[in-house]
Amino acid sequence: MTRLTTKKVLAPVLALALAVSTPITAWSETLADTLVSAYRNSGLLEQNRALLRAADEDVAVTVSQLRPIIGWSADVTRGFGRNRTQGNGSVSIDSTDASFGLTAQLLLYDFGRTRLQVEAAKETVLSTRESLRSIEQQVLLRAVAAFMNVRRNSQFVSLRQNNLRLLRQELQAARDRFEVGEVTRTDVSQAEAALALAQSGLASAQGNLTRAIEEFVSAVGREPGNLQAPGSLPNLSGDVNAAKAVAVRAHPDIHSAQHDVAAADLTADAAAAATRPRIGLNARAGVEEEWGGSDYVRSGSVGVEISGPIYQGGQLTALRRQAIARRDATRGALHLARLQVQQDVGNAYADLRAARASREASQEAVRAATVAFRGVREEAQLGARTTLDVLDAEQDLLDARTNLISAEIDVYVAAYAILAAMGQLTAKDLNLAVQTYDPAAYYNLVKTAPVDISPQGQQLDRVLRALGKE
Repeated sequence: MTRLTTKKVLAPVLALALAVSTPITAWSETLADTLVSAYRNSGLLEQNRALLRAADEDVAVTVSQLRPIIGWSADVTRGFGRNRTQGNGSVSIDSTDASFGLTAQLLLYDFGRTRLQVEAAKETVLSTRESLRSIEQQVLLRAVAAFMNVRRNSQFVSLRQNNLRLLRQELQAARDRFEVGEVTRTDVSQAEAALALAQSGLASAQGNLTRAIEEFVSAVGREPGNLQAPGSLPNLSGDVNAAKAVAVRAHPDIHSAQHDVAAADLTADAAAAATRPRIGLNARAGVEEEWGGSDYVRSGSVGVEISGPIYQGGQLTALRRQAIARRDATRGALHLARLQVQQDVGNAYADLRAARASREASQEAVRAATVAFRGVREEAQLGARTTLDVLDAEQDLLDARTNLISAEIDVYVAAYAILAAMGQLTAKDLNLAVQTYDPAAYYNLVKTAPVDISPQGQQLDRVLRALGKE
């Protein structure tokens, strides 16, 4: 009878364990492709762009208060009744009166309150633009993480599949050797147990890959292609303090908080001006005529009105104190934003250092596990090692390979997290091949509060119709 040797069975083990992962789809996709799709398909970006346009309109609404307000009114009144007089009986006094009037109001002076409100609205627009930039960073960082996690889990699945194929061969070899009396039933049972655990591990890895793909679809807006290995890491400075200084200067959360403080200062000044008089110009023109008669009245008036509060139950002073308190709150928020940004940079660099150290350790672990596996395999050929020893060595190599894959992915995620923490993870900073959104374009159309019939208003209508079709 031919005897089966351990060498014949275990020779392909190393090659199978180090096999390259299988692509999940046919077409090739780079990290840049993923980021472009995330930028184009993000509903979160669309939502916040709409919020920015709403903030732009706040400027137009406030500007309109500095312009003439013209209105009209018309009414037709039917009067009826009878007038009884001594000697003449009763006389009908039915009549129909019609009137039409125009009114106009113009703010002349309010101690700068409305202009302060206009400037505050402009600061709010600038703050909202920075918030949009911050959201853009979140969207792109999420896409990076989704890309990397699909790659991570697809490679995990490939490793598990290779391991499962190997264990099936080992189980068959153990059964064959048992038949010829080289091993005991215990060796066969150990191989069967290892195979069952490998099947469980593969099922878990496939479930994790499915979840990673679902996250990719949610973050990017489509199914992933054959995700290619990312290129070189972003060019990062090793100086954490320098990176923190850049973040404090450039991060959109800092800029947004600074504009919020400016808006709150202006709002507090406007609240103080609300207690002062208001000077306005009023004009009216109208005509009244009895229906069917020849009499009519034409009238008009022009006047300057000065008005101001005397006592409103303490409302104005409460509003002023409230505005001051909110201003102080925004100043505190700016301080917290600065601390948070610095902490985020420090944490991101710590994550990168840990990921790099883990990668180096995992590379050494793979090297050592490979050497150990080869040694155990050779010793098993000489009968100095059992089947369990070979299975354990193989599992150690699988774990080392898994940890290396995960560490390499973590390095890339941490590097892009540093860019986000510094405020440099935008489509413009990354030079993505995409038409970037211009946050000032809509503002430039509405900042003068154009009416519908003006050329600018008609251009706005076309813009809104185009936005509605997207």
